[in-house]
Amino acid sequence: MQKSLIAEFLGTFWLVFGGCGSAVLAAAFPELGIAFVGVAFAFGFTVLTMAFAVGGISGGHFNPAVSVGLAVAGKFPAGRVIPYIVVQVIGAIVAAGVLYAVASGKAGFELGDFAANGYGEHSPGGYSLSSALVIEIVLTSFFVFIILGSTSTKVPAGFAPIAIGLALTLIHLISIPVTKTSVNPARSTGQALFVGGWALRQLWLFWVAPLVGGVLGGLVWKLTGEKAPN
Repeated sequence: MQKSLIAEFLGTFWLVFGGCGSAVLAAAFPELGIAFVGVAFAFGFTVLTMAFAVGGISGGHFNPAVSVGLAVAGKFPAGRVIPYIVVQVIGAIVAAGVLYAVASGKAGFELGDFAANGYGEHSPGGYSLSSALVIEIVLTSFFVFIILGSTSTKVPAGFAPIAIGLALTLIHLISIPVTKTSVNPARSTGQALFVGGWALRQLWLFWVAPLVGGVLGGLVWKLTGEKAPN
């Protein structure tokens, strides 16, 4: 259990530091071509690389919604969900802190939105609360479903991290303009704590929607996918 928790901490740290780091640091130079596409691939690469690195230890969740979804599907012990969520959130907060330490070293540093998720006036495209709620639920449910499907015993072993990483990339390509893409309450929490104010007031949505999506993804898999062992 201890090794699994350490793996989840490291994986979530890497996801937040790599993904949000690309948004905060690299995307500040649009002439280099990273922009939304680069950030989307950065998030996908973080999950792909860490799923290969520590997936065999912890399962490679790095996301409270994934842990909840897998538990609903019968693929993860319910008693381990809370410890996983705790270390995932801690990993995200530590990553945000390290990112802040790096970003604030630039002359004339301004915190800005610090890659925090938002809706309404804090959505890159000005999308409403309802739009944010719908897209976060839908995309998280599909993400969990893809994770369950790609790790099924019915598909070739060893390729799951690729499918999962590409799925997260696609999810970001779709929803960065809407919410800057959460589908992960831990990722949202770390950034919101440093931004404060509006980010903390809107954080509830980025817990509720991904968790609902995770549950839906787990339930759909339970109905359509391979059956959990008795």
